[in-house]
Parts: sequence; structure tokens; C-alpha cells
Amino acid sequence: MQAEGIQAAAWLLIALPLAGAAILLLGGRRTDRWGHLLGVAMSVGSFVVGAAMFAQMLGYDAGERRRTLHLWEFIDAGAFNVGMDLLVDPLSISFVLLITGVGSLIHVYSIGYMEHDPDRRRFFAYLNLFVAAMLLLVLGGNFVVLFIGWEGVGLASYLLIGFWQHKPTAATAAKKAFVVNRVGDMGLILAIALLFSSLGSVDFTEVLGEGAEHVGLASQLSTGTATAIALLLLLGACGKSAQLPLQSWLLDAMEGPTPVSALIHAATMVTAGVYLIVRSGPIFELSTTAQLVVTIVGAATLLAGAIIGCGKDDIKKALAGSTMSQIGYMTLAAGLGKAGYVIAIAHLIAHGFFKAGLFLGAGSVMHGTKDDVNMRHYGALRGVMMITYVTFGLGYLAIIGFPGLSGWFTKDVIIETALHKGGTSGYILGGCAMLGAAITAYYMSRVMFMTFFGEKRWADDVHPHESPKVMTVPLILLAVGSLSAGGFLVLGGFGSFLEPVVGHPEEEHHFQALTGPGIATFVLVLIGAAIAWRQYGARKVPREQPKGSFVTVAARKDLYGDAINESLLMRPGQWLTRLAVWFDGRGVDGAVNGIAAGVGGGSGRLRRIQTGFARSYALSMFCGAAVVVAALLVVNVS
Repeated sequence: MQAEGIQAAAWLLIALPLAGAAILLLGGRRTDRWGHLLGVAMSVGSFVVGAAMFAQMLGYDAGERRRTLHLWEFIDAGAFNVGMDLLVDPLSISFVLLITGVGSLIHVYSIGYMEHDPDRRRFFAYLNLFVAAMLLLVLGGNFVVLFIGWEGVGLASYLLIGFWQHKPTAATAAKKAFVVNRVGDMGLILAIALLFSSLGSVDFTEVLGEGAEHVGLASQLSTGTATAIALLLLLGACGKSAQLPLQSWLLDAMEGPTPVSALIHAATMVTAGVYLIVRSGPIFELSTTAQLVVTIVGAATLLAGAIIGCGKDDIKKALAGSTMSQIGYMTLAAGLGKAGYVIAIAHLIAHGFFKAGLFLGAGSVMHGTKDDVNMRHYGALRGVMMITYVTFGLGYLAIIGFPGLSGWFTKDVIIETALHKGGTSGYILGGCAMLGAAITAYYMSRVMFMTFFGEKRWADDVHPHESPKVMTVPLILLAVGSLSAGGFLVLGGFGSFLEPVVGHPEEEHHFQALTGPGIATFVLVLIGAAIAWRQYGARKVPREQPKGSFVTVAARKDLYGDAINESLLMRPGQWLTRLAVWFDGRGVDGAVNGIAAGVGGGSGRLRRIQTGFARSYALSMFCGAAVVVAALLVVNVS
């Protein structure tokens, strides 16, 4: 159905931040004084347009909430026809509101955080570019347009992570994120190619179907082909969403400014993989093998990320491990099929609020402590940073699943949905999710106690202070979202809103306040928090990092993810590169140079026959004639 009304202006969602990025980058230093204000205005403008589109969508019947906006013909090459199409439906508009809403708060916060940075204007240009690329990703009406946004997000993340390129660690982290994501991107490219070769189309409506029934061309795929496509899509999702085995870039990405961490790890880049899986749900539903792999990846990542978070003294890296873990919960839910799609997106949106609040809260702490990220140098900050303490505390309670807050509504339903699946796999997945909840309570309580409780441990030249209002107001608004977003989504009919896109589950699992798994999960959360209090709240925290156990050391080293990548990929790659260089130098070039040398040497030797003396030529002619005569005589005699 063609877009109409305000939805016909869906291109403005992308055009506004894209125009902001272009003006700030091309305008140069002339825009330094007001560039940050323009960046904020463009993001807020997109949010206003998105909110108006959402309001108009609510006025339609459930089955009429899908609108396609055709901008122009993008590719016209024989049978391969791709339009630059935008798709506005309940799923994409949910992401639009999250990206522009939380993104705008991060823009506002950045005004204060980056106030003294000489390149603040360029920073806001990159933020605008990131938002525009992410909006194109979620609004794309086919896999090709989605891929353009996908690559745009990769480019913008490279620019933002390496924004302080004068720091070697930042430049290395940006390159690492770019390279690791290229591995996942190759999976997405191959999936798109296989889709077109199998079905002759990459359009969402044609391939995935329209409406809750999802009767599209994908239903014609064989199980083997569907499995291959789904696993390739999962590879792409693992790259963007930092899921095992492509998670190594995420913690290094903390080298970027803190608002970048909030933008990448809360509402945008890391959620792209979950969006891709949910959007491509009809393909995954054709392969139980692919769905099982998705759930295994999610369960393994949620545990790995939680364990990594336990060993980090860097407040941002502890939260980055948390992001890995929470995206693992979403991936696990998405792998459960129609029963998990809605709750995966609900947890994604709730996570966008409380994780953005936590990261920006960490930035506020850093702002007041001379950019120190080591939690062992904090302590007792609640007395001097009350607003940051309260807002960070609400985000903390939300992420651990304290009753009544966002995480309690969304995470508990994921656990119960996994257990409700039944069978051995259901109990294993549910058990992993419950264990992850306990570890989450431990490491987040550790962050809370080390930062805001205990004795002060900062140096004498550090004078902690509360951040300015331009930074604390976004914290307060995000804290409100941490309080209410989960309950509003789970109890407010979000499932019915998404049903035209994700379908209706055969066995719908509704939220219940008091259930066996819910009570058991809460008990585990209390145990995790109690252990953290015993170690970091009731005891004096040393300023120097202790040696730690084997598990702690492994967590500090990101569960040896970099070492594994270096052993299995980097060093063999270096050896293959050296072998290729040797073969090229000694083999290919050696053969060419050898032939050239042989021809040159042979011609030099032949050239010596040409002496220039007539007697030599006469002798040669005589000898030749003698040989010919002798040969004729031999022939006649025989």
C-alpha cells in the first residue's frame, strides 16, 4: 500500500540528519559556533516527524498500517530491479521512535559533554550521519536498501569510535570494529545474493509476505536453502550486534567519546542484528536448525557478556559487557520464533532507555572526575553527584530486573518464554537466561557499589561535581523511561501493535507478576546483588587491582576472545599473506624474470655469431654445404 499523508514524507526522517551532517562537514569552521545546535535540531526534527507518523498509523486499522514509499528506481539491470523504497510499518516505526528519541537525548547531552572539544562540530556531524544511516537501515523496503544503511552505520561507527584519532588505542579500536563487521557484512551480502538467485527478488513484501500470514516467496524455499540464508543473515547480525563469535570489537569501541558508547550500545548499531532477525522471521521459521542456532548464540553470548562484565574495573567496559549480554537476551528471544519476536523488541526498546541512561551516567561520573574510568578510583560519589546517582540507580534497578521496572517486565518474559518452549533445549535456554540474570545482578551491583558507595578513593586533585543541566536533564528523562518503558510495552498492547508484522504466536505467553520462574529469577538476582555487596559494599575496595581468580583473569581478558582470534585468524592470515608474497616474488615474478633472463642470455650468445668478418661467414656457408652434401650421400647409399 502506498504511503499517504505524513507518511509520504518518510524520506524526511533520513534527509534531516543527513542534511545536518552535510552542512556541518562541508561548512567547516564557519559552523563551529552553532553546529552543535543544528545537529540537535536535525535529530529532534526527525523525532517529531516520526511521532507524527506514529500518530497517523494509530488511526488506521491493524491490517492497514503498512505503507511503502517508492522514491526512485535504484537498480535496473535485467531481472535485477531494486527500488529505493522505504517501508513504514509498526516494526520500523518502533525503531524510528527509539533511534530518534533516545538519539536526540544523546545529542543534547553531548552539548555539555563535548563543550571543550575543538572538534565538537565534526562530532555532531558524525552523530547526525549515524542517525541517518540507522534510520535508512530500519526503513529500507528491501534487503538492498537495508544493506546500504547497514554499511552506512559501519562507516559512521568507524568515524565515531576513532573520533579521537590522536590516541593510538582509538584508531586501533575503530579499525578493529570496521574489520570485524566486514566479516558479518559478507554473510549479509551472500544471503542477499542467495535470496535473489533463489527467488528473483529482494523486496520485503514479495519475499516475506504482507500481513500476519507472511505468505511470500520465501515459502517456496527448500529447507536447506532457507537454512543457508538464515545462517548467513545470522552471521551478519552477529557482526553488528556483537554476538559470539564476532563480539571482540565491542569492548574496544569504548575508546570513543561516551555519548558514542551510549548511541552505539543502546538504541542503534547493536540492535540492528536483532531487527534483521525479526524482520526476516519468515525465513528463519522455515528452518528449525537456524532457529536453534540463533537461540544458542544468544544464550552463549548473554552468559559470556555477563562474565566479562564481572571482571572489568573500567566502568564503560563493564557496561559494554552488559550490552553484549542484554543483546544476547534479545537474540535468544528472536530465535524462539513468533513467541519471542514481540518480547525481543520490547526488551530492545526498554534496553535503549536504561542502557543509554547508564552510559550517559558513566559519562557524567567521568565528567566530574577528570575523565577517570577506573571504578577503583571512585567511591562515595552519591554524596556529591546526587542526580547522577539517582538516575544511574534507576537504570541499575531496571537492568537487573527489579520488580516494577522495565527489565522486570521484559527480561522475565524472555526467561519464561524460553522455559515454556519445553523439552531439553527449552530448559537449558531458560536456565542460561536465569543464570545470566544472577550474574547481571552481581556485576551491575559491583558497578553501583564501587562507584557510589563506600569510602572516597579519588585523588586529592580530583574534585567530583554534578554535571550541568544540559547533561542531567537527558539523564532524568532516560530514567523515566527506565521506570516505565517495559511495563508500558508489555502491558500496553505492544504485541497487538506488532502483530501485523511479526504474526500471532500459536501459544501466546502473557506476563504474570508471580510465577515460579519469575520468583526463582528474583531470588537469583538477590543472591547476585548480595554477593556483590559482601565483596564491594561491606568491604573496603583497594585502589589497585588484585590478582584475582582464573575466571576473573579470563573476564579481564574478554574470555581470551582476542587471543582466540589471533590464533585462529590473525596469525594464520599473516602466514598466508607471507606465503602469498613469497610465492608471488619467487614463483610468479621468478618465472617471469627467469624467462626474461633466459631470452636475454640466449640472444646475447646468439649475437656473438655475428662477427662481421666475411671469412667467417664463408666458412659457415662451406660447413653448411658440406653437411648437406654429406647428408645427401648418406641417403643415396642407403
